[in-house]
Amino acid sequence: MSEIKVLTTGEAAKHCGVNFRTVIRWIERGKLKAYKLPGRGDHRIQVEDFVEFLRENQMPVPAELEGLNRSILVIEDQPEMASAIRRVLIRQGFEVEVARDGFSAGTMLSRMKPSLVTLDLKMPGMDGYEVLNFIRNHEEHARTKVLVISAETRAGLDRAVELGASDILPKPFENEELLAKVEALLKV
Repeated sequence: MSEIKVLTTGEAAKHCGVNFRTVIRWIERGKLKAYKLPGRGDHRIQVEDFVEFLRENQMPVPAELEGLNRSILVIEDQPEMASAIRRVLIRQGFEVEVARDGFSAGTMLSRMKPSLVTLDLKMPGMDGYEVLNFIRNHEEHARTKVLVISAETRAGLDRAVELGASDILPKPFENEELLAKVEALLKV
């Protein structure tokens, strides 16, 4: 898979089947996020922003752009469990970072913009339910897939789904189960 991180207005136009001037108008009107290169002033569009724009406007997302964000944030307070999840995901080619608590998770979410979060529910301080509420109530993270991985009771797992979890994986689990859930959520 190619590692395109930015697009020109011409490339964006080609994906949409429009003239590049139309893309420039979208940028000038604030509908599509972009930045200008110093000097000539040509625009560049980050792939994540372009994909978000396409989804917001019910336009098809090209397959080659769909899977570019392979970053996952693991939110887990138990170091052994966090390491195990991280190791399995890295072996599959994902970029993985770990947050040990809900507070650091908030900062990392904004910096990383992961395509998926794995989330433990039982954590000290800010628990997984609060983190899930944070994710679902902040527009920049609202589309992030959330896989709850927890030893919580069935009622607790159901509560997580009601709060917006994309899927659940009860602990203990097999590595294959984890990968199947992640790949299904990301449509890998």
